[in-house]
Amino acid sequence: MANLLTCPMCGFEFDRDDTVCGHGCPLGPVCNLLRCPSCEYEFPETPARITRLGKLFGRKPARSPRLPEDVRPITQLRSGSTAEVLCLGDTKSPRQHRLAVFGVIPGAEVTLVQRQPSTVLRIGETELALDTEIADEILVRPIEGDAEAA
Repeated sequence: MANLLTCPMCGFEFDRDDTVCGHGCPLGPVCNLLRCPSCEYEFPETPARITRLGKLFGRKPARSPRLPEDVRPITQLRSGSTAEVLCLGDTKSPRQHRLAVFGVIPGAEVTLVQRQPSTVLRIGETELALDTEIADEILVRPIEGDAEAA
């Protein structure tokens, strides 16, 4: 069975044995860092006991915090509404880096083009289609005059 890991920076999936650490690094026994063979980002390896315990007991869903009135997921805006991006959900997600490439970053001004069948956003000259599940994680504040929800 392969011991596959995923780089938190680029999302590349690789076998632990394919890292420089797996090829005889002298600090291997005392170091808990791994280096992604794709982007060379170093990150700590999750201890096996935590991984096994996490699988055994499962992960409880986090309770969603109460948002201020003017903050909402972008999917709750009307089509054609413009809003300022406040945050992109989980800050540890590699998805955040992928969205940043298209300009979806905190402080960016986005326009909701459509909500169905997929959510389409316009950021500057770029139009980006997202699954509703992903778009629900993008929290925005409507810009004056576009404050109505769907």
